[in-house]
Amino acid sequence: MTPHDDEEVTDSPTGWVADHIRTYVESGGEKGHRYQGLPTLLLTTRGRRTGTLRRTALIYGRDRDRHLLVASNGGAPRHPAWYLNLVEHPDVFLQVGPEKFAARARVATAEEKPPLWRLMASVFPRYDDYRARTDRDIPLVILERLPEL
Repeated sequence: MTPHDDEEVTDSPTGWVADHIRTYVESGGEKGHRYQGLPTLLLTTRGRRTGTLRRTALIYGRDRDRHLLVASNGGAPRHPAWYLNLVEHPDVFLQVGPEKFAARARVATAEEKPPLWRLMASVFPRYDDYRARTDRDIPLVILERLPEL
């Protein structure tokens, strides 16, 4: 997926996330690519019900050339909306610092997840707290860059 110039993107309605996105976008990724010292990227998904492009800022990790996300939702009992959207529409768009590119999302398999979870918990240790707080299996998402056309 690549957002079209004529297609509006709706940013997260959460105040601090919207502020973070605004700083990220307005600076061309030079500011905002870190939040409280943590690496962040902008993820744009297509809404599973509306088809609207939705953008949020998320903490990420790297495994070789792949980007990793944890669908923790702060340990809430429900998956975050961005995760539900990318399950339905796995072609997404990323901005990592000034770099922008299309990617395909998939959920890590049971075999892949343990080492990737350790990597993400080393980036943001609270993921382990979130996992202990909920009964749901928190998905770990792997984002693989799509070739440029």
